[in-house]
Amino acid sequence: MTTETATAPIFPKLDVDEEPELGVTEIESMCVNCYENGITRLLLTHIPFYKDVVIMSFSCEQCGFQNNEIQSGGEIAARGVRITAKINLLEDLNRRVVKSDYSSVRIEELDFEIPVQSQKGEVTTVEGIIDRVIRGLEQDQPVRRIQHPEAAEQIDTFADRLRELKDTTKPFTIIVEDISGNSFVENPFAPNPDPNMTISHFKRTKEQNHLLGIFNQDEIEGSPGNSSELAVVPEEEDKLLKPIAEDAWPLEELHGEVLQFQTNCPECAASCETNMKVTTIPHFKEVVIMATVCDNCGTRTNEVKPGGGIEEKGVKIEVTVRGKVDFSRDVLKSESCKLYIRELECEVGAGALGGRFTTIEGLLTAMKEQLVESTGMFMDSNDEETKQRMDVFFGQLDAAIGGSKQLTIVLDDPTGNSYVQSLNDDGTPDDALRITKYHRSHEQNEELGLNDMKTENYEEEHVEEEQNDES
Repeated sequence: MTTETATAPIFPKLDVDEEPELGVTEIESMCVNCYENGITRLLLTHIPFYKDVVIMSFSCEQCGFQNNEIQSGGEIAARGVRITAKINLLEDLNRRVVKSDYSSVRIEELDFEIPVQSQKGEVTTVEGIIDRVIRGLEQDQPVRRIQHPEAAEQIDTFADRLRELKDTTKPFTIIVEDISGNSFVENPFAPNPDPNMTISHFKRTKEQNHLLGIFNQDEIEGSPGNSSELAVVPEEEDKLLKPIAEDAWPLEELHGEVLQFQTNCPECAASCETNMKVTTIPHFKEVVIMATVCDNCGTRTNEVKPGGGIEEKGVKIEVTVRGKVDFSRDVLKSESCKLYIRELECEVGAGALGGRFTTIEGLLTAMKEQLVESTGMFMDSNDEETKQRMDVFFGQLDAAIGGSKQLTIVLDDPTGNSYVQSLNDDGTPDDALRITKYHRSHEQNEELGLNDMKTENYEEEHVEEEQNDES
């Protein structure tokens, strides 16, 4: 294998002016319409402002049947996502929707639901979802009117109710729930929060994980008919990751030492190295900083993980950015921290920027880049109102980054693991910094998985379980 082939990206970026770097793969496959052989074409690519995807196209020269499909080529998200959108106006029917194979779509007012895996993944609109349901219901109506006239009449009535939704004379609610976490509904108010849409994340059940093909080691080893191929053979045990025993590798021994390990680039999937270092932030706590640089595509990423666990209280940090004097403040933003800019009425969710250790200037720059990417794919070039709104917003953000506009940045972290540097030498909050600690709500504890966590009398119960196992 040549070096050029080894470092080529698995998902090259899509460019209409150039041929794909890895070309299109053609596979001879059976046509589901006439049962003759047709051609399936596969293209692995990266859609700008979205993600890695697999584009599939089938065509049959015998009967002319064609079919196009898109599937996500990225990783399954750690949690599922539930998006609830209120459709009030005709414009809301044009909201773009990215729907994976593992999405269910529910219309509350009609008590109607499209179950998981009943439709293929697609990029569509709210109106497109309704139209597809109507076409599916009416597909066999001519035959049904002859064989089952009563059922056909009920389906016609329900299809008419679906058409009435498109008039938006009455608001309705559409819920997209995706256990893979890879679905999306457009926010027409971006970069401002959408008052008509709520997004929540949930922990998958064991059954939902199995539907996605996710099994833990205990489930594999304890499954009926488990073959010896799934078991760990002695000569390969040294190749598996082992858990580190308590106090066997204390963080203190890693201070100042940079560790390296092999990984894959998040952009082009080429092999690269990640550097990891444990350090202490003054007046705060220990953190683990990881940085990745890809020699193939030039991508640079950094990520930070708190060295300790979740704090007893959440923290809300407000910092007034008065100019360049505040740009150099160190900022630790954890993965669970939300970001809000009051003057711009802009909110960035907890998972958008990830965990990072940067400065105020770096945080604003990363936020701008994130907003450009997240809105670029779904912004219609002929939507003049949206374009003007985004131009005004990015103009104000550029002014703040340039130091000519004062902003108030609010970091809200329910885990208490975020930090903004004080300009005072003793670490106490200065005049432009306000820190408030608060008790988490039941919903926040549920989101963090703390409600089901048992910490009392754990040691006694653990010893008792071990004694029972031995007996």
